[in-house]
Order: sequence, then structure tokens, then C-alpha cells
Amino acid sequence: MTTSDDSPVPDLDLAAAGRMWADYVAAHPDRSSPQPESERFGDSPELADELLDLVMQGPKRATAGAVADYRHAGEELPRIGAHWIVHDGTGAPQVILRNTELRIGPLDSVDDAFAWDEGENDRSRASWLDAHTRFFRRTLGRIGVEFHEGIEVVFERFRVVWPPELADD
Repeated sequence: MTTSDDSPVPDLDLAAAGRMWADYVAAHPDRSSPQPESERFGDSPELADELLDLVMQGPKRATAGAVADYRHAGEELPRIGAHWIVHDGTGAPQVILRNTELRIGPLDSVDDAFAWDEGENDRSRASWLDAHTRFFRRTLGRIGVEFHEGIEVVFERFRVVWPPELADD
């Protein structure tokens, strides 16, 4: 996992995300709903691209976020079945994901299977804990939350549902 260099993060292209969502709904009218949240992985353009590439190439089918980050941003926690649009480091939308599993627990409750499903580094629990400890220390520090090993984390598994050539369905 790349570390952030505090480079500016471009705005998300929400108009393009809206077009992507409209294309998805046109192909799946049974899944029609308001446009979902737009997000990017990581905290830098480089990390966003690195993690998105893992999604697009296949090994990354899980992600983790600190509950404190959601609360600080005033965002609701993810829900099973919810869609989200993932943008690259430039802010362009690339894929639509759908949550399949969620669990909230302390950081150190991550298991081998989840670390593997995140698809990062050597996919081991040890490397997952190392990378995420560094990430959460950095991101929580920016919002004034003290890091500790028991921080609450949302462990989230997902499927790629759009574009069709990348979809898991």
C-alpha cells in the first residue's frame, strides 16, 4: 500500500458518476434507486489508483474504514446491498460496487480471510494490520482522533457490478 504524501486530492466528477449510474440502472431497471455515494479508496490520488487497480484486476473484494472517519464526515455507515461508485485518483468514476457483507469490530479483529479478500500487499493478516495501522494513524490524526489498536472498523466485502466487462455478476 502506498503512503500518502499529502498531495491535493482532485474533486470527484459527480456528473460523470451520474451518467455511469444512469447506464447501470438502464441495464438493471430492477435496481433503480437514487444515485449512490461516490467515493475513492485511500487518502491520496496515488493510493486511490493503486487500490482501484486491485479492484479492477480482481484480487480486492473488501475494504475497511474507521467508524470515526464516517462520523467525522457526517456519513452513514455502509449497508448490505448498498451500491457505491468508486473514482480514480483524478476523480473520474470507474466502477460501481455493491456491498455483500459488513461487520463492525476492533481493528485487531481482522482475520486471515478478510485480509486475503482486501487483496493488498502479500494478502496476509500481518501485512494488513501493518498497512492499516499506518493508514489509520495518518487519517485519524488529521481529524484529531487518537489511534489505538481497538478502534472501531467497518469491515466491508463487495462485488463489482459495473461496468459489465468487470462485473462479478
